[in-house]
Amino acid sequence: MTRVAVVTGGSAGLGRATVRELAARGWDVAVLARGRDGVEAAVAEVEAAGRRGLALVADVSDRQAVEDAADRVEQELGPIDLWVNGVMVGVFGKFLDTAAEDFERALHVTYLGFVNGTRAALRRMLPRDRGHVVQVGSALGFRGIPLQAAYCGAKHAIVGFTESVVSELEQQGSKVAVSRVDMPALNTIQFQWVQSTLPHLAQPVAPIYQPEVGARAIATVAERPRRRTWVGESTVYTILGNRISGRFADWYAAKTLVSGQQAPQKDGNQIGVNLYEPVPGDHGAHGVFDDSAHAWSPQTWWVEHRRLGNGLLGAALGIAGAVALAAGRRR
Repeated sequence: MTRVAVVTGGSAGLGRATVRELAARGWDVAVLARGRDGVEAAVAEVEAAGRRGLALVADVSDRQAVEDAADRVEQELGPIDLWVNGVMVGVFGKFLDTAAEDFERALHVTYLGFVNGTRAALRRMLPRDRGHVVQVGSALGFRGIPLQAAYCGAKHAIVGFTESVVSELEQQGSKVAVSRVDMPALNTIQFQWVQSTLPHLAQPVAPIYQPEVGARAIATVAERPRRRTWVGESTVYTILGNRISGRFADWYAAKTLVSGQQAPQKDGNQIGVNLYEPVPGDHGAHGVFDDSAHAWSPQTWWVEHRRLGNGLLGAALGIAGAVALAAGRRR
């Protein structure tokens, strides 16, 4: 059976890891991003895995460009079964230190890029009454942190936007699925090309996970749709902790996360700035934090093996119940 996926932001980072994972699982993949070098390299990997690939060079903040790209996919690969919205650009720095145009550009790509992608996907999926849109979210869509106001604001907006769309589809009785997969800090290239006003190099908030951890979760949700999925223990702790005590989360973020998002060195590892234009070259999936990034997460293993996990949990509860019943009879 032919399955066709579109991955926005698929040229590098988590998107690139997702392209690889989907191709390995038998999907044909269209890769949509601005940088031709990375897009074509990603498509070559899809084809090396024995699947069909399609290179789409476009800026997701351009609504018509996204629509044109979706038309090409359906003409050349076939009906779109899966659309993964994962593109982002970032600005690091305090809100008032960030140029207004840079802040707005980050919002246009990271938020409106999801809106444009979702619109293009649903316009084609709804008449067929099948298909799946996956929104790549973040723990920072529930808990804002210093130095990333644009990114946090965009990810919060994606949560509200997605919930609105899901409720509309449910009201219509549509069989099209929309899922959100929320990520922890990942070892991706973004920290080497982010626009920054910081005195030191930007770095992710520990613990850091390899992008393949997120990619496996996305591919699992693509094959077994689920409304909401949290990836990594830190995502779970961040979201639940903020629900329990937002004031403590404010204090903790202010106390630790300004210095915690800056590497000790002031220069090195930067390859350019991709806020307005792509950085030439193929940059792959990983950033420069391989030595400290986790390639596995027990929480994410549970997401990937939910059916097995639920069976084990049921068996454990059954054994516990039998033990309790036997103890009761003895008493």
